[in-house]
Amino acid sequence: MRLYELTVIFPLEEDQYQAGRETVLADLAAQGAEIVKTDETGDRDLAYEINRRRRGRYLLLTLKADPVKITSLDRAFKLNANLLRYLFVRIEEQHGGS
Repeated sequence: MRLYELTVIFPLEEDQYQAGRETVLADLAAQGAEIVKTDETGDRDLAYEINRRRRGRYLLLTLKADPVKITSLDRAFKLNANLLRYLFVRIEEQHGGS
């Protein structure tokens, strides 16, 4: 299991946000990912227009997942119509030393 940061951008509409969030969390659970931290960072301007939208609702998750399962998650997220964008970033674990 490796540590990842997942940033997800949803539409601002509450129903699309809730449906998209539930689907993302269900997909993560189905693939055996363990959510370490959840941070709802709120509504923000997008760097560029996505699907004629200038703003999105951001969710940042820190999770532990099997690297092989990331491909399956990527495939599932592409099919989720309630997501504007998402990005997985692997976090290098810090090893303490003297």
